[in-house]
Amino acid sequence: MPTYRDEAVILRTHKLGEADRIVIMLSRRHGKLRAVAKGVRRTSSKFGSRLEPFMVADVQLYQGRSLDIVQQAESLGSYGSEIAAHYDRYTAANAMVETADRLSDSEATSDQYLLLVGGLRALSRGEHVPRSILDSYLLRVMALSGWAPSLEDCARCAAPGPHTTFVAQLGGLICSDCAPAGSPRVAEKTLSLLRSLMRGEWDVIDAAPHADTAAASGLVAAYAQWHLERGIRSLAHVSDIPREGAR
Repeated sequence: MPTYRDEAVILRTHKLGEADRIVIMLSRRHGKLRAVAKGVRRTSSKFGSRLEPFMVADVQLYQGRSLDIVQQAESLGSYGSEIAAHYDRYTAANAMVETADRLSDSEATSDQYLLLVGGLRALSRGEHVPRSILDSYLLRVMALSGWAPSLEDCARCAAPGPHTTFVAQLGGLICSDCAPAGSPRVAEKTLSLLRSLMRGEWDVIDAAPHADTAAASGLVAAYAQWHLERGIRSLAHVSDIPREGAR
């Protein structure tokens, strides 16, 4: 059977039998992978700890009939322990890998892989507020999947901004003529923060008041969950406490 190697971030795992585990991974060159890691639940396993959620590994697999088989795994990024030690990092990471898993196989590109690895690395190091790292990831991953929110012109008629109504179901900012009756207006500072989250302007994001980041988070969550067509269950547990788990 042909073998192949790739870099992969572990999204989730399932027990299989007494000692095996099914591993779902997002790889750099082969998209989403589903493989069996034999014997990794035994204490004598040489690479079981490298195939846990939030870990990044160089894996060698060979093609099976229904599931590929993990032959080797070398650690490239040990982010799991630092993420799991902080509740807010852990819940944000869970929402990120759940989102990556929800995307279809055709959307699992190299850019998706690099974006997720970068987000998990930032979480493990406590570089920014975990909720902001998650929000930036969600906006960017939606854009990479072809669902970039309109943050300037009207999402329906392309009328040039500025606009102050954000409707997730319609694609982002909506002009006054296209906005459904009763649509709430969004403060310009919140919209400006959304643009910074999309661009990764961390000096602006880190300096934003908690009230603004919380308002932006609500819009990001609504937008991502609408376009994924199913709720992101992990978002219900994401901490909204400012600066917890960040240096």
